[in-house]
Amino acid sequence: MLNNSTKFGIAAAILVTVILTSMPSLGLGGSNNNAQSGEESKLIRIGYFPNVNHAQAVIGLGRGDYHKALSGIEVRTQIFNAGPSVIEAMLAKQIDVAYIGPNPAINGYIVSDGKLLRVISGATSGGAVFVVRNDAGIQSTSDFADKIFSSPQLGNTQDVALRKYLLENGFDTKENGGTVEVLPAKTSDIVTLMLKKEIEGAWVPEPWGAKLVKEANARIFVDERTLWPNGEFVTAHIIARTDYLESNPETVKKFLKAHIEETEWINDNQEEAVKVFNEELKKITGKTIPEDELVEGLSRMTLTYDPIQESLYQSAEDAVEIGFLESGGPDIRGIYDLDLLNEVLAEKGLVLIE
Repeated sequence: MLNNSTKFGIAAAILVTVILTSMPSLGLGGSNNNAQSGEESKLIRIGYFPNVNHAQAVIGLGRGDYHKALSGIEVRTQIFNAGPSVIEAMLAKQIDVAYIGPNPAINGYIVSDGKLLRVISGATSGGAVFVVRNDAGIQSTSDFADKIFSSPQLGNTQDVALRKYLLENGFDTKENGGTVEVLPAKTSDIVTLMLKKEIEGAWVPEPWGAKLVKEANARIFVDERTLWPNGEFVTAHIIARTDYLESNPETVKKFLKAHIEETEWINDNQEEAVKVFNEELKKITGKTIPEDELVEGLSRMTLTYDPIQESLYQSAEDAVEIGFLESGGPDIRGIYDLDLLNEVLAEKGLVLIE
């Protein structure tokens, strides 16, 4: 279990969410659905990250594909850099749908007693690796003692994966009386820490794994795909605010159609997609990812509309095991609403998601 200081940090983040959930009657942030009149909203507000595992949004929203698919509906976008911020915005009714990682979605679902959101589609499978410095003296898991590893954020998807992997191999973290230290840091800072030899390894999303291998004398110790059945596990999916989903099914359906078509286009045109992704990323952040690192990172992930549900259930169990989530609460299997996704898949003659 986590010590008191670690638990306090997690509890503090959740407390903001709990406070917000107690305020829906105040109309915090306003609502853009027309539930009272039975008419669909003429507005959809979409949140996403400038990340490669949100490539459909980066490309599709950047070059206007989603806007065309949602003709007659105003499309507003908001860029985020952390999952908890997405959940807070959704609680405040400031966004309607969002691309997000699995653990923040689970947290939002649980702290709202299953009321806030539903997962309506997958986005990305895979694309996470555990890399170690070549000169860190790590040849096997038996060499982990007294090492310092890093993850992008306390309690995020890669952080949970790293801590679970350590436990499975017989190592506790220092806050739990063990010998291994896990240091959460921004992915850009992880590169610096590795170059300065202040950490021995890190569990990171792509293309940061490719960057660490190329620029920080690291090698891949674990490709997380090897730890999952068929090498598939959710690293990004799409959530919708439950009330918006219920009031605006046709709008959400058009959005999902655009998402599916963007996924197919990227998968069928990867060389062009890499270039377009960087073009759109530069508009958002002013920066691009070296093309070879982007291609390498993409080779270890799959863009998909399949939410890979069983992997989410397992991630939730792992978070409980390491003390990031309390046992009990709403049944996590209620987090999915894939009816509209399957309607679109059926209309396109594609295999339905069970």
